Amino acid sequence: MPRASARQPAARTRADGHPVDRSTVGRRPVDRGAADRHVRPAFSGAPTLVMPAWFAARTGSPHARQRALLIGVLAILGVFAGRLVYVQAVEGPDLAAEALRGRLVSGELVPQRGDILDADGKVMAMSVTRYDILVDQTLVPDWKRYEDGRLLGQGAEALAEVLAPILDRPVAELAADLVGDRRGKYISRGVLPETWSAIKALRIAFISAEETSERKYPNGNVAGNILGFVNSEGVGSAGVEQSQETQLRGTNGSYLLEQDPRGALIPTGEKERVEAVDGRDVELTVKSDLQWKAQDAIEKAARAYGATYGNIVVSDTRTGQILALAETSTVDPADLASSDPANWGSRAISNVFEPGSTAKVITMAAALETGAWTPTSKFTVPDTYVTDNGQTIRDSHAHVPQQLTLAGVFAESSNTGTVMIGEKIPMQVRYDYLSKFGFGQKTGIGLPGESAGILHPVEKWDGRTRWNVLFGQGVAVTAIQSNEVFATIANGGVRNTPRIIKGYRSEDGTYEAVKPAETTQVVSKETADTVLQMMETVVSDGTGKKAAVPGYRIAGKTGTAQAPNPLTGTYDHFVASFNGIAPADDPRIAVSVSLYSDKLLYGGEAAAPVFADVTAFALQHLGVEPSGSKATKIPTEW
Repeated sequence: MPRASARQPAARTRADGHPVDRSTVGRRPVDRGAADRHVRPAFSGAPTLVMPAWFAARTGSPHARQRALLIGVLAILGVFAGRLVYVQAVEGPDLAAEALRGRLVSGELVPQRGDILDADGKVMAMSVTRYDILVDQTLVPDWKRYEDGRLLGQGAEALAEVLAPILDRPVAELAADLVGDRRGKYISRGVLPETWSAIKALRIAFISAEETSERKYPNGNVAGNILGFVNSEGVGSAGVEQSQETQLRGTNGSYLLEQDPRGALIPTGEKERVEAVDGRDVELTVKSDLQWKAQDAIEKAARAYGATYGNIVVSDTRTGQILALAETSTVDPADLASSDPANWGSRAISNVFEPGSTAKVITMAAALETGAWTPTSKFTVPDTYVTDNGQTIRDSHAHVPQQLTLAGVFAESSNTGTVMIGEKIPMQVRYDYLSKFGFGQKTGIGLPGESAGILHPVEKWDGRTRWNVLFGQGVAVTAIQSNEVFATIANGGVRNTPRIIKGYRSEDGTYEAVKPAETTQVVSKETADTVLQMMETVVSDGTGKKAAVPGYRIAGKTGTAQAPNPLTGTYDHFVASFNGIAPADDPRIAVSVSLYSDKLLYGGEAAAPVFADVTAFALQHLGVEPSGSKATKIPTEW
């Protein structure tokens, strides 16, 4: 057996015969079966870490950690699930609706405005289709212009170069309109249909158009005072355009479309459309040819006499329909900028004046109707007369006392004789007949801006007015009211309501005639016929000789009175008038002519010839045959 090395101790054996591990010599044996004990450090110099027993026990069991983790995950999932349910079930409908609203585009469908026609169906006002062009400025910067596959430009300037020739606008100016962040910028308004067709052909998705209409008046200024006009919003602002707005405009429609964020229509998106109902055509009682003649005649007369203003009214005595309502300086509704706003309406229904001697018709009718006098009652008429309350009345010119009948007083248009006749007519009766013939009240003609005139109650009449009203002073009327008096006499004493609207025609062709208003029997037919005879004497033997129309019996009355300036309202003008009826043997029309001037004009000299000219044209235009009998004259002197 070899000898043991001095550096290597001899191996020891345990009692069981196994060798002893030298590395464990002198160390405490380890009890590996004890769970709460720990291995000592390999080196005796290292510190000893002793952990509590409860910690070792917990880290040794994974089930608790798994349960805690599972509960946490489930809790988080529950929160998300609850939020999801809330969003979908509670907020969902509102969110979906809000999203849909962001994609919807709505707008109005404007109806076609109805036409205005004359009594024979001729168009006097019409609407034509036009388009307002819009662009989405936010999409302009990305637009590219190509030609033969080559990129020629991009953005506002490139687009302007394409659109400018079509819209007839300068490129630089149009390019400036294309720059911005507006989703709907108007770049041109009122373009023709062919212009919009040319733009559509470019197939640029972010350019759209709104259909509009433009009002046209093919006859220029003929009946401009009657027709009126529409404003920039397409709303009637004067004349028939205003008074018949409800009928002409129609009913707006609407549309609702769904589009994507770039503005393209979603084919399967939500759509809703309510069609507009076009306005109805309005047919007037006016005859455009007669209207033109009346306008031409009053314009010539105004120039000839240096008148500030003039008007002519022609009415159908049987129906009250207005056949012509002409005035000087009539506006062209399509060219308002070149006209005075004072001419945009009708002064024949808005301006008032003292009727003067034409109102003597009412005094004569009242005298006969009440039985106070007869047509042949005799009067000695001076040129100056003093009433029982000390009022001095004078005729227009000095003369020796005249031996006149009632018809003669009327024919000579004597103020003093008229007051002598009126002495037997009580003041209240004077007022009642003025009112019955339409003074002091609107006629209801169907045009905006009508005045009721001025007729004060008897209680407000002073000592002078009670006599002045007998010869047309102290009261004020419009031209249409003055004409109405004569139309009533011509119609057998029956007063019609003057009207200018004949009927309405719908898009489907149905026609609705305007029903005439109720009539009023102002005086008996016998009285009316007698006054008509007396008026014939005015034309044949009195102050109205220049109103005669060859071949026809004419009845009428001259008038001359002071009047306010129709432009300023100052009381510095005179009005010369002639009101007449034709033919006197079978009345068809009443015609009234008035001329306003800052110098004295007489109705028999200035207005009567205009009456004759227009009346002759009207009778021929209406196909009225010449009179077949001669007048039965009433004695004018005794």
